[in-house]
Amino acid sequence: METSSDSPRSILWDIPSGKEYYERSLTVALLRAREVTMRRFKRFADAHDLTLPQWRVLRALADGDPLDAGTLCQRCVILPPSLTRILRALSERGLIAQVASTDARRHTVTITPKGKALFETLVVQSDGMRREIEDAFGPERMQHLLDLLNDLRIITEALPQPEPGLNGHS
Repeated sequence: METSSDSPRSILWDIPSGKEYYERSLTVALLRAREVTMRRFKRFADAHDLTLPQWRVLRALADGDPLDAGTLCQRCVILPPSLTRILRALSERGLIAQVASTDARRHTVTITPKGKALFETLVVQSDGMRREIEDAFGPERMQHLLDLLNDLRIITEALPQPEPGLNGHS
C-alpha cells in the first residue's frame, strides 16, 4: 500500500509555491540577479548601438588573440546561430575582421583597431558601474559569489545528463 509520503501528490506539496517559490528558487534567483545586474550595464552598450552579446564578443576578442567561433560560443555563452549573426553585424561595422586559419573549416576572427577603440571606451564607461556594484556588495563577498557560481557550474556540468522526458525525481 502506498503511504501518503510516497504519493505523487505529497511530492508536489514539497515543491514551494507562490511567493516562496519566487523567493527561494535557484533558477528564478539566478535570472533575477542576472537581469538586474545586466540592466546596469546595458545602457553603456546601447549608447554605442551594441547588444550585450556583441559586447561579450568584443570583450573576448580584446584580449588580443584571434578566436574561432567555437571558442567564442563557449567563452561568451552564445549559441552558434546567434554568434553567426553577431559576427556578421560586428564585421559590417568594421569592429572585427576574419583572419586566415590553418583549419579552413574554422571561422576565426580578430578585433580591429576600431573595435579595440570601442572596447576601451566601453570598459572605461562600464568600469565605474562594476566598481559601484562590487563596493556595495563587498569585494570579498563578490569574490566568494563568483567562486560559488563557478563551482555550481562545474558541479552541475559533471552531473549525469537527465534522460529526456524524466522529471528528475526517483
